[in-house]
Amino acid sequence: MSATTTIQVVGVKDTINALRKIDPQLQKDFKEQAKQIAAPAIRAGAQAYTKTPISNFAKSWQDKKRGRTIAGFDLSKAKSGVKMRFDTRRNAVGVILIEQKDQAAAIFEVAGRANSNRLDTSLRIAGYPVSAGRTRLIGPAVYRARRGIEQEMKTMILDTIRTVQKDF
Repeated sequence: MSATTTIQVVGVKDTINALRKIDPQLQKDFKEQAKQIAAPAIRAGAQAYTKTPISNFAKSWQDKKRGRTIAGFDLSKAKSGVKMRFDTRRNAVGVILIEQKDQAAAIFEVAGRANSNRLDTSLRIAGYPVSAGRTRLIGPAVYRARRGIEQEMKTMILDTIRTVQKDF
């Protein structure tokens, strides 16, 4: 399970896929540069985690439906769980995804988005509301940082397109 926030710039998916066909190294360089540009949004997502949301949330618990134990919320794991991933599949909603890979933090982010439950109620009482289809902390933090990286991404994409066109 992961909580995901998407930044979408039109043409990125096609550009990344075309780079792989033209020159795999050019695609690797493009992705590395995109990660550097997106670093402020990733940091903002990680810095949104400042404390354990509710007291018992740090304890491990049993998922009775799936018969497994879920590790409790750990602040350092929540911060380090904020990662960036590229998704260039044809049916992908976004291309650059900033995700929460830590299971407990992802559960915290999305609990109650579709249906209210006891965890959602406790989190809302503790001051962590969530809207339908949104996340609690990572989404708003990344969205605030988004404006700063969109122009740099657009410039990088246009530079890459010019480089590819020049090579032909």
